[in-house]
Order: sequence, then C-alpha cells, then structure tokens
Amino acid sequence: MSLINTLARLEAVESGRARPTATVRHRRLTDRPLVLVPLTTAGEAGAPLGALVGTDREAPRLLAVAQPRDRDLRFAFLAELAEAVLPHIEAYADVIEPAERNETDPATGKRVKVETELCVDAAQIVVPSRAGIEFVRLLGRSMRFRRTAEDDPDTPYPAPARVPLLGRWLTHYGERARVPGSSLLLACTDLLNRHWATGQSNLEDQHLGALLAWIDPPAGESGAEAALRAELARDEAGQLLCPPAGPATDPDFDNRLLAPAIEKYDRARASFAAAEDGLAADARLAELSGAEREIRALLAGVLLPTWDAVWRGLDLLRELPEGSRTEDRWTRDRWSFTAHRDRVRSGEPPQPRRDDAVTAARKLAARETAQAQLEAQEALDDPLVLAGRRLAGEAFLAEVSAVEMAYSESKRPSPRPLVTVRTEERPQLGAGVKVYRSLDGKPQTAEFVAYTPADGADEDGALSLVLRITDRMGRGKEPAPGSVPEPGDRIAWTLFEHDQRGGPQLPDAEDTPWTHGGPPGGLEASELPDPVTPEDLL
Repeated sequence: MSLINTLARLEAVESGRARPTATVRHRRLTDRPLVLVPLTTAGEAGAPLGALVGTDREAPRLLAVAQPRDRDLRFAFLAELAEAVLPHIEAYADVIEPAERNETDPATGKRVKVETELCVDAAQIVVPSRAGIEFVRLLGRSMRFRRTAEDDPDTPYPAPARVPLLGRWLTHYGERARVPGSSLLLACTDLLNRHWATGQSNLEDQHLGALLAWIDPPAGESGAEAALRAELARDEAGQLLCPPAGPATDPDFDNRLLAPAIEKYDRARASFAAAEDGLAADARLAELSGAEREIRALLAGVLLPTWDAVWRGLDLLRELPEGSRTEDRWTRDRWSFTAHRDRVRSGEPPQPRRDDAVTAARKLAARETAQAQLEAQEALDDPLVLAGRRLAGEAFLAEVSAVEMAYSESKRPSPRPLVTVRTEERPQLGAGVKVYRSLDGKPQTAEFVAYTPADGADEDGALSLVLRITDRMGRGKEPAPGSVPEPGDRIAWTLFEHDQRGGPQLPDAEDTPWTHGGPPGGLEASELPDPVTPEDLL
C-alpha cells in the first residue's frame, strides 16, 4: 500500500467517510453493462443456487434452482443463464469496423499490417465482488467441456445446446479479468476500492454494503456506524438487512428459511411423482408450484439488495470523469473480445484445462506488461495518483529555470539541450538515470546529468537538477518548435517509462523442450496415467 493510500485511510477513520484516491475513473463503464449477481449453495462447490441478471436495473431476471443437488435442475439453470447472457454478448459481436493490426509474415518473418475487422464495442459484465469473478471462472470451467446431444447422441446427461458456448465465453471473461486494467469483467467492490479508501480492512472492503456505507453514508451517520449496521443488522426474523450475496449465503438464512423450503419442495415433488390419477396429480402439482415459488421469493429477497447496491455503486463511479488513457485499454479489450469471437466461429476447440509452458509464459509476460503500463497510465491521467508516485520518489514536479543548447559529439551532431529545473521534492536520481515527460501524448526522454550546485539544496531547501533531452526533437539540426521546455514551464517528470516494452520471444509449442511440456506427446500425454504393467497386479 502506498503512503498516500495509507494517509487516505487514516483521514477516512478521522472523518468517518471514505476519502478519494483518484480524481478520474480508471476503468471503462459501458452504457449497458450486464449485471450478474450469483448465489451458490453452501457446502456444494460451484453449485448454483440462483442469480439476478440483466441490463435494466428496474427489471432483473431471476434464475433459481429449487433443488441444487438435482442435475437436471442445474442444467436448466445453466440453460436459462445462457439465454440471458449470450444474446447480450452476441449483440456486440456483429457490430464491426475496419481495422489494421500487425502480424508476422511467415514467408519473410517481418511484421506487416493486415486489414481486419474489430468489434465497435464489447459486452461488459459486472459482478458484486471478487468472489463473483471466481465463480464466473468456475462456471466457465465446468461448462465449456460439456457434451450436448448434438455433439454426441450417446453421451449420458447431455447438456443443453448453448451451455458449452456460454462456458467458453465465461472462461474468456474470467481469464481477461486477470489482466490488469481490463474492463470486460469487473467486480463492483474492486472498482470502488480503486477510487476510494475506507477506514476498514481490505477484507471488509469486499462487503459491498459496508463499502458503500463508507463512501456514501446516510445523513447524520458516520461511515463506521453505517458499515457496522450493513454487516450485522438483522430484522425481526433474525435475517440480515443487507445480505452479502457474495456469492455465499448467510448461514442463518440457510438454516431457518432455505433448508425448510427445499425440504418442502422435495416432499411436494415426491408426492407429485406418486400421484395415482389426474385429479391427484393436479392438486399435487399446485403444491409443487407453490413450494417452488416460495424458494424463488426467498432467493429474490436475498439477491435484490445486492442488485440495487451494484447499480448504486455504478452510479457513484459514473460521477467521475473517465481517464484519457482508459480508452486505450478498452481498445485492447475489444481486440480480445473480437479474437475470441473469431475462435468460436471458426470451430476451434474449447480452452484447454491447463496451458502449455509457452502459453503460460506468454500470459504471465502480458500481465506483467499490462500491470506496469496500467500503473504508468493511471499516474499520467490522475494528479492524485501521481502524487503517490512523487511521495515515493518515482516522479517529481519541477520548474524550468534555464535552457542551454548543446549537441552530441558525432559525425552528424544532434541537439541535446541541457535543461536546468528546480524542485522541492527528492526524486531517487543517480548518474545516467532516465526521466520522462509527456509531450503531445508521447513520452520524451531526458537523462539526469548533475545537481547544481553540486553540494545539494539551496537555502530554501530546493534542488536544482540538470537534465539532458535526448529524443523527440525532430530530425533537423535545430529542435522542432515546442519540443524543448521553456524557462518558467512546470513539468511533471517520472522515473518510470510511460510505454512498456514487449516481453522476450518465446518458441512455438512444437519447439518447446520436453522438460517444459513440449514434444514428445505434448500436454495431453503428460496428463494420461501410466500404463498398467504385470507388476501392478497381485
């Protein structure tokens, strides 16, 4: 945690209200995000119990599983979820625009521009908390390998037709959520925690109701009091006023309300199955329908507070202006969305259970690059974030006091002006350290030369630094207009690069050595059990 975030938390404790840690919104919010509030069964890993899903805050779609241990009912839930989510995703998949991208020519090995198409926008999914993202990833993993009756008529327990497709999309969204700065799949708590600091722990910040209580407490009540009430307050029946739906349920709700309702449903279903004639079946069917409606009403009562809290959090976030570099990260999300759409339509198999060594290394390198790029872009977009980097000595604000023209010693001398700047901060500079400033949206590099005077700060405690500009001054002998700072300019310099370089070149999967999962046999062979030998039999 940075020093400025620690100070913000201390101020939140003192004032009783969350303090902002950003002046702009650093994630993209689309006009019509799909909000998904899932609910799981206690003691059943990955067993769905219900969900609220939709793009209209006034008209959510309730999905429920009356008996989570019933395979058919769970498949019916997944089929309903596919009907709710896939049309929203596919609506964005067919709206495209022409675009260009760089690809390697297999004949020459050079990078060439190729004309292609790019989705104008991408479908965005928002869940309440980080646990919701993990549940989406788990759902995708459990669904994408399902066999349907169309794929294999002899398969036992065939899945509904669209369930494997939804699993592939949820897997992609879950993987994309691991990329820093991505906005395809967002957790509302993570979004709010990025832009506000509360007076409670990081674990407590994953409770959406408590988090919103700190950010926007009721009139006359402190954030701590409102958060405590959101976490613990119960009604006359002993149920939480702000159920977590995260996606686990409250144990008291499970024991007092849900378990008896499911037992009633099981009895009604057994009674309906044992009906001997039509009149008895009709009466017992009404009883079964009533038990199912009771379960749906219970789940709706638990899910609706969280549903409203997600939309309330999105409203607070929309009040912040969007950062200027957020669009660049969203464009990469659109490329990712378009690429997965193409893989699905071309008939490629589902994502593997486990990545091979090269794919895993590429993903790790891409995420490391995205993390460094995100940190740099947030600091450049937001003066409050930049202040944290300045406190850490990774950036400094300085005023230009003098400019002296100089040239490089080469056959064709290039301009290398020496700029003297004055700052009251203490950046972590050393001989030859590079610093950067933003010039027309692009980074300009300078090199630290020396302090002046060499013995340190002047009588006011300010430092004078000499920097040598090294690039972005044009090709002529004289610098291009505006490329060299003028005396009196106040410039924010950073010690971190604005653009991150790509990772190392990695071999193709077929060229990977066997020690890293490559040939012979490949990943599939490494997962097979050892063959049975005569020594294995007694």
